[in-house]
Formats: sequence, C-alpha cells, structure tokens
Amino acid sequence: MRKLFPLFILILLLNNTNVMAQNKAKVLVLIHSDNGGTYEMAKEIAKGIESENKATAVVKLVKESQNQKLKNIPVANVNELSYYDGIAFGSPVYFGNISTGMSEFLSKTVDLWTNHSLEGMPATVFMSAGSGAGKELALQSFWNSLAVHGMVLVSNGIRGNEGINKSIPQGNTVLGTTTMASLKDVERPTKDERNLAQLQGKNFAKVALVLKGTFAKKEVAIIEKPADFNQILKEKNIVLPQVPKPAGNYKPFVRSGNLIFINQVALKDGKIFNGGKLGVDVNEQQVKDATKLTMLNVLAVLNDAVNGDLSKVKQCVQLTGIFNTKDDYTNHAGLMNSASDLVVDVFGEKGKHARGTLGASSIPVNSSVEIQAIFEVE
Repeated sequence: MRKLFPLFILILLLNNTNVMAQNKAKVLVLIHSDNGGTYEMAKEIAKGIESENKATAVVKLVKESQNQKLKNIPVANVNELSYYDGIAFGSPVYFGNISTGMSEFLSKTVDLWTNHSLEGMPATVFMSAGSGAGKELALQSFWNSLAVHGMVLVSNGIRGNEGINKSIPQGNTVLGTTTMASLKDVERPTKDERNLAQLQGKNFAKVALVLKGTFAKKEVAIIEKPADFNQILKEKNIVLPQVPKPAGNYKPFVRSGNLIFINQVALKDGKIFNGGKLGVDVNEQQVKDATKLTMLNVLAVLNDAVNGDLSKVKQCVQLTGIFNTKDDYTNHAGLMNSASDLVVDVFGEKGKHARGTLGASSIPVNSSVEIQAIFEVE
C-alpha cells in the first residue's frame, strides 16, 4: 500500500497539470515584420502573456519572410484565427497605417467577418514605428479593422508609464505599445519598450482568460497543405529542362515586386528545336511541339526563380506567344493552346491567364516561337 501511495500522488499531479493546461487561454501573437523590430516586440508580448501561467502564446507571421531572423517562424492561416481565445496583432507603421502585409492578410478575413467568427474575441495591438510620427494614427487604423469584426479591443492604458526613462523617446501609448525602430540613439526596442510590451501581454492574458468560453468558437477549417509540384510533374510525366543560358547581357528572369517576367524561345539542349518559318520550314504540328517545349523552358526558369518551390506561384498572369509566320497566317491562337494547356495542367486554376498571340516575320535565332510570361508569386 505504501508503494502505491507515491504513484497515486503522481497520477493526481498529472491530472491537475492537464486540467490547468486546459483552463489556460490560448493566445495568438500575429505579426508582420520587415526587419525584425515587430518580432522583437512580439517576443516580449508573448513573454508577458505567459508570465502568470494563465495563458499560452504562439507567435506566427501573416506571410513568409526572407529575413534570417524570421525564416523559422510559422505562417498563420486565416481560417485558424477563430480557434484562439485572443489575438495580439503586431505590425510595422507604414505612413500612419498598418503595413501592406498585415493589410493583405486582414483582407482575406471576409468569410470570418460574414460568419461572425471573431465576434467577442479580445484583441490588442502593438507596432514598430520609424520616428514615432503617426504611431497613434496607425494604431487607430488597426483598431478600426478589428472593430469591424466585433472584436473586444483591449487598450494598453497608462500602464508602466511611471517607470520609464523619459530622457529618451519611448514608444508607449494608451492604444498599444510601439518601438521607435529607426531611432538609433539606443538599442531598439529599448529596455522600457520591452517592459511595456510585457505588461501589455500580461494584462491581455488576464482579459483573454476571463472572456474564454464567452464567445462562440467556430471549428477550425482544415488547412490545405501546399501542393507538391514535384509529385504533380511526376504524375503528369512533365520533365523540366535545364534553364537555358542567356545568349547576351540579360537574365533568364527579372522579379519586380511579386511579379516575375520571363522570355523564352524553343531551345533544346542548347539548339533550336523545330526552327524556321511556319509553312516554309515547319508545319503547324512542329510549331505546336516547339511551343510546348518553349513553355517548359519558361516553367524551368520560373522554378529557378522561386528556388524550386512552385507552391509560391499565386497566379499565371499573362502569356504572350509570338510566332514566325507568313503574313496571311491567322491561326496563332491554335498554336498557343499547347502552352496554355501545359501551364493549366501544372497549376490548375492558378494557371489560367490572360493571353496574347501575334505573328512576326522573323524571331531571334530562327526559333519558330517565342513566349513572354508574367507570374505572380508570394
């Protein structure tokens, strides 16, 4: 009996631990961060949320980042927001407003708004400012977006103000904590800005716990896994060629913002495939085959542009086919279908695009076809 007593105590402790974990509020710290300033604040907010063991915090990004500090942070899905007991939103200040990345994410929450999925859920906000000018305006713009969802807005109030160093600019506001990232007089966030963020997180955890269970949570929608394009290519017997090397002082692709621009001709193993003028040197079927090969070259360059991750492709925006034809030829669209069919075969709905086709009296390196492509990527 004495041997069983310690085991009985252990079982009670484990059960008690499970009950305490279930009673905690689960808070999402959702951020967009450019250079890491907002992320530094997010860590302090999360620390404050968990400081009294009343809540757990998880930090997620609204979009993938190439910043080394942020690469390993998970990206949130819009549909998961309703799963939490509270959300702390963080963003850089963009000209007195929330950042473009955060704005784009919030624009995807229309279905949540329609279904009242976030109604009654507590929310708080924090930001990373530049000089500090416009920070209150930006925080208010944040509040406006969340108020539309019917979220309970938890302000920071006059919290921790008495203890901060007033000899240097600090990011404290009653609407939410900020850090003045571009002011390099001291390390940012400052010690006081970090402390204020922790106080904000600590207060928010209390509110989230009190309101936990008072608003209807919607079931979390199943988050679709990104398509495995290597598997798709394999299943469809599509083999991407080696990226053709430029023949002059230019690059295989150029990225501008979220758009990638690509031009390719019908090269195969360094040589022109089915070259010449339609109706003189090659027939329609040969040009269609050359067009499909050219589109494969475009996809190979695109794959290189997204570092082998074609799941980053959001949309094929535009394809333009230029064909080496006689003046009286008119079936350019029929020739281009092999390229359009291929891109839709690979990307599905994301592959459907605007299109242009035209004829030319000649095409460089005697190719029978040239394709110009524009893709939108993450």
